[in-house]
Formats: sequence, C-alpha cells, structure tokens
Amino acid sequence: MSTIEKTRRARKRRAVRVRSVVRGTPERPRLSVFRSNRGIWAQIIDDTSGRTLVSAGSVHVAETAGLKKADVAAKVGELLAERARAAGIEKVVFDRGPYLYHGRVKALADGARQGGLGF
Repeated sequence: MSTIEKTRRARKRRAVRVRSVVRGTPERPRLSVFRSNRGIWAQIIDDTSGRTLVSAGSVHVAETAGLKKADVAAKVGELLAERARAAGIEKVVFDRGPYLYHGRVKALADGARQGGLGF
C-alpha cells in the first residue's frame, strides 16, 4: 500500500469518526469544511433533508492577492456567515471533517463567529 493510499484511508477514518458525532438538524445545520492546498470551502448542510443551504469558498472572495491562506480562510468564514444570516441561519454545528482544528480551519471558524454565526 502506498503512502498516499494510507493517508487517504486515515483521512476517511477521521472524517467518519467526527461525523458519527456531529449531525445537522433544521434548527442547527452542520457547517462542513473542505480544505485543499489551493483553497478552502465551507457549506452549511441540513442532514435531515440532505440539502446544502449555504456555501462559500476561497474562489468567491475578492482581493485574495497578497493575503496569507489563513486570512483568506477568515474571509471565507465571514462571507459564509453573511450568507447564512441572509438565509435565516443563526446557529450551526461545526464539522471539521478529517482536518485538525488548527490553522486555516480555525481561521475559518473564527471568521464565521465574527460574522455572527453561533457554535
């Protein structure tokens, strides 16, 4: 088994472990984070109906030139919170997925909190 295969399996295991505890409801939907080397995306999901209610990503943020990845992630969090408030969502459950609550994932969460989301 290659190193990449081991990494993918470990990431999948961590994601399943986190999602076994975290569930989104219509009252408190799930804020899911996806992080890649180039960008970061987040979406708010109602797990009972299986629908994405709101989403935002680093491609939606204007003026990212010259910013650090963590600063872009914070802007994505603020944009997501703004869109969520427009959709009538005030509280969410945070789903970090297979990623550690550190760096860009933490910056996105802090940006969402500053934008007015509660979790």
